[in-house]
Amino acid sequence: MAEQPLAGRHVAVTGGTGALGQVVVARLIAAGATCHVPSHREGATDEGDDQLRITSGVELTDEAAVAGFYDSIPRLWASVHLAGGFAMAPLAATGREEFLRLFEMNSLTALLCCRAAASAMRRTGAGGRIVNVAARPALEPRKGAKMVTYATSKAAVAVLTQALAEELKGEGIYVNAIAPSTIDTPANRAAMPKADPSKWLNPSAAAEAVLHLILPLDTEVSGAVLPLYARA
Repeated sequence: MAEQPLAGRHVAVTGGTGALGQVVVARLIAAGATCHVPSHREGATDEGDDQLRITSGVELTDEAAVAGFYDSIPRLWASVHLAGGFAMAPLAATGREEFLRLFEMNSLTALLCCRAAASAMRRTGAGGRIVNVAARPALEPRKGAKMVTYATSKAAVAVLTQALAEELKGEGIYVNAIAPSTIDTPANRAAMPKADPSKWLNPSAAAEAVLHLILPLDTEVSGAVLPLYARA
């Protein structure tokens, strides 16, 4: 692999200001990419970093806002969709509002970003790469007990990934996803103080998987939903 295999490439990273997103963005920048990160917060700043461009005020469930964000990126090569949400509740405590909220945060944002990214890539005529984030319960539904809405919304992301991979492969746009188990982040440690984080997925390992899936030399993998379960 070249030292900077993404030199000169523009990559969108949703959720790029989060715990996992910051690690992914740093890894892609180290590989030479210019990362474009949407933020729903007004006034978010990239602090003058030439390889990090943060666009504030972008709501990823807003179709027009998503299209505008992607239209602003020059010669988009790859789009990585880390934005999403998590909720845990038994069936009796799960209602319409929570179901729709999780589907908007996980499934709808992935769909809108995939569509806008594919449109931007078509304009370059050079193909591209899309990476979504599913989750272990999407591939192992029994793991979704007491988090059925989350598991279902992430299963939709896995299906979206595979369907779009088939639809877009003829245009050289390859679509894959990672399906992590619990990621070792400060928020997860705080939420599960009695758990053993040594079994959790290191964010750096997830970042390496994302990098591999968007490399220009990777011309054979599309439609994969890659399990990242660490030692869990």
